[in-house]
Amino acid sequence: QVQLVESGGGLVQAGGSLRLSCAASGSIFMISLMGWYRQAPGKQREMVARITIGGTTNYTDSVKGRFTISRDNAKNTVYLQMNSLKPEDTAVYYCNLMIGSIGYWGQGTQVTVSS
Repeated sequence: QVQLVESGGGLVQAGGSLRLSCAASGSIFMISLMGWYRQAPGKQREMVARITIGGTTNYTDSVKGRFTISRDNAKNTVYLQMNSLKPEDTAVYYCNLMIGSIGYWGQGTQVTVSS
């Protein structure tokens, strides 16, 4: 059993910043990939940022230069620092963890950016 607990969402004005955290616990062995996805109302869930155990990152184009993903392997925690937030970043953000080919999801945290 794997549990993912997210925190850090909220309401912020455009141009502001938020930092999301996701802590993994339970039967965690050989985590290969951790990442953040988001889903806005009426839209499909999309990948925002991912990071491998070795620290290789990739981002969706719309957040490059504004968001930074990082991870603390000792704490099994992944972070998403979000700067220069825009109203179009408004969505529910989900933490994702891959152990081998099996994916696990957090419960989601709401991020709302007001104009």
